[in-house]
Amino acid sequence: MIQPTLLVLAAGMGSRYGSLKQMDGVGPANEAIIDYSVYDAIRAGFGKVVFVIRRSFAPEFRELFNEERFGGRIRVEYVYQELDALPAGFSVPEGRVKPWGTNHAILMARDAIAEPFAVINADDFYGADAFRVIGDRLRGLEGRQGDYCMVAYELSRTLSENGTVSRGICTVDEAGDLRGMVEHTRIERVGGRIVDHAPEGDEPLADDAPVSMNLFGFTPDYFAHSEEFFRAFLREKGGDPKAECYIPSMVNKLIADGTASVRVLRSPAQWFGVTYKEDKPALVASLERMIERGVYPREQCR
Repeated sequence: MIQPTLLVLAAGMGSRYGSLKQMDGVGPANEAIIDYSVYDAIRAGFGKVVFVIRRSFAPEFRELFNEERFGGRIRVEYVYQELDALPAGFSVPEGRVKPWGTNHAILMARDAIAEPFAVINADDFYGADAFRVIGDRLRGLEGRQGDYCMVAYELSRTLSENGTVSRGICTVDEAGDLRGMVEHTRIERVGGRIVDHAPEGDEPLADDAPVSMNLFGFTPDYFAHSEEFFRAFLREKGGDPKAECYIPSMVNKLIADGTASVRVLRSPAQWFGVTYKEDKPALVASLERMIERGVYPREQCR
């Protein structure tokens, strides 16, 4: 049985942290969120991790996150996301400094991945069960095309107590397949209920509404579809210095066209992110509780 690959989108880390060596530690041995993600992926049977980074911080990143750090238990590769990594016939428009988005980041790995793979954000904590669920699904997709998946979280498990968040609310059919994702940009809990502060007024949302946190599973044919989609994006929006090509937009199109199906996998895992600096203590405290329950080791979860 194949071992899936984990694709970690980390090209934005340099701008967020300045120096990677000062990257926030969240574990008792100063582990970063990446350490826990890779640890969970190894336990879930992944055989390789591919990091999407930028060349500007590549030496520092490669020194930190390498096979030695992970005990030689998983292969490690690196690919690079740069503004000028564009299909033939396109060039970077004057004044463009913003990255091309998460779907462009995936494209950078097309020559490094030939097996089913999962995609995650480098700075999101997804939980051990989420990796187990998606790893089990991906191992059964060898040789398949257009048979994708994603892990959906309950909305209530992805909120911040320190401000509003953006979440992609998923519509799921009776068979358990994704029908589409709609971004809601100002979600928070108010007076015991979850609402989105939409322009037309507050919209109530269910606590257990399934949301995407960018934990997707794809087969390698996704790269060809993605490049075609990115070309269309560049023709339409490439001159907009703020436009980005995102994974959910690509997935929505493939579903609408009938090109792919996306099975929605459910997990009781608690997602954590650090949308606001005040969110970090909650993650640290939750990790401590999981360590006490034996989910993670106390000494160097690497």
